[in-house]
Amino acid sequence: AGLAKELGARGITVNTVSPGVTNTDGLVLDQAQVDQLVTQTPLGRLGQPIDVADAVAMLLSDDARWITGQHIRANGGIV
Repeated sequence: AGLAKELGARGITVNTVSPGVTNTDGLVLDQAQVDQLVTQTPLGRLGQPIDVADAVAMLLSDDARWITGQHIRANGGIV
């Protein structure tokens, strides 16, 4: 929030995005681990790279011009 406050006067928004478990080539989990994560996720699936990219794209768009100093958890609802 400090950086958001500092840069807000210049019209610059500052936010962060934390992805949850995302299905990429770098994901090193066995099927049992994947199944367990899927059952713990309210949306019932692992994230895809596009899910995280869409959250970032929204924050970069004019639709998010009033959003600053926020931490977005793109994680399918895992708490």
